[in-house]
Amino acid sequence: MAAPSGGVNCEEFAEFQLMAAHVSRDRVIKNCIAQTSEVVKSLREEREKNLDDLTLLKQLRKEQTKLKWMQSELNVEEVVNDRSWKVFNERCRIHFKPPKNE
Repeated sequence: MAAPSGGVNCEEFAEFQLMAAHVSRDRVIKNCIAQTSEVVKSLREEREKNLDDLTLLKQLRKEQTKLKWMQSELNVEEVVNDRSWKVFNERCRIHFKPPKNE
């Protein structure tokens, strides 16, 4: 991804800052969710083998909470993206119409 030129116009802003930033954040959050889901899955399997281990239970609950926060963050990101596009369209609709894929 190249940086936009010195005088940023609406098209460059949409392409390089809005679209790229949203895709990047979305990918990172989903990657974190996938990794944490794997940890939760393995902890559940260990927990089934050893029901008396309270430390394991505590760790499982901690990872489940982290997973819920990450899933919530994905929802927040969607709201931020929608609001960003709304503001962009209000400010730049005269100069540039972004593609419909966002």
